[in-house]
Amino acid sequence: MSTRFVNLFRSAKPIIGVVHLAPLPGFAGSPGIDAVLEKALADQRTLESGGVDGVLVENEEDHPHEVTAGPATIAHMTRVATALVARATQPVGVEILLNDAEASVAVAAASGAAFIRTDYFVDRMERAGYGEMRIDPAAVLARRRRLGADHVLVLADIQVKYARMLEPRPLAQSAALARGHGADAVIVTGDATAQAPTIEDIQDARRGAAACPVLVGSGLDARNAEALLAVADGAIVGTSFKIDDRVSADRVRAIVRLARAAGGPQS
Repeated sequence: MSTRFVNLFRSAKPIIGVVHLAPLPGFAGSPGIDAVLEKALADQRTLESGGVDGVLVENEEDHPHEVTAGPATIAHMTRVATALVARATQPVGVEILLNDAEASVAVAAASGAAFIRTDYFVDRMERAGYGEMRIDPAAVLARRRRLGADHVLVLADIQVKYARMLEPRPLAQSAALARGHGADAVIVTGDATAQAPTIEDIQDARRGAAACPVLVGSGLDARNAEALLAVADGAIVGTSFKIDDRVSADRVRAIVRLARAAGGPQS
């Protein structure tokens, strides 16, 4: 497995918990930045106390999502990420939705975050209501290099949920392309939030990813974690940790226990 990935997460089957932010200022229903921060920090504390190996912050509730982040979104995400990094006991990551990996890299560099997730990296895809997504992995890595942030890992989805492939190809090929373009891990999702990928999809991705870790990106829960983590190298978990809009400590602990059983204790 990738040395960079192992050195950052330091677990055989890392579980990365997601902090879904309340709407940021400028989006419908925003409670204001102070309330956004308060909830984000509370969710971070719950995730870390439950034993996760990393925390990913996403502007999930900014509807409709901007395809490319505006200056206010970047500024508020930087403020939130900086606050989480300051309190963190585990690595913090950033994803600015809907599709701005370069902005995510910039926020990570400015805030001290350790990794980003990007839904679109090497696959030409379109999403209903938004059109074709821009992909430019070379630009993402160039931005990272210019910012002196080569230490920031890129966790890249392949053939991500909710979007349609414009140039269909096997998952193994997408995984190989992501690895070849510098991804530190590839992520496999089901078709929608709370839907897990199939075992076969994870295995296909592993064939193309080679030594690059393959993570479950949606739908992992206490019922399927054992089976999925038998073939995947870890998971990013958001919805399955939550009751209503809050992270549940009991749910976090249950899934982390299963991950430890699948992969052994942290080093």
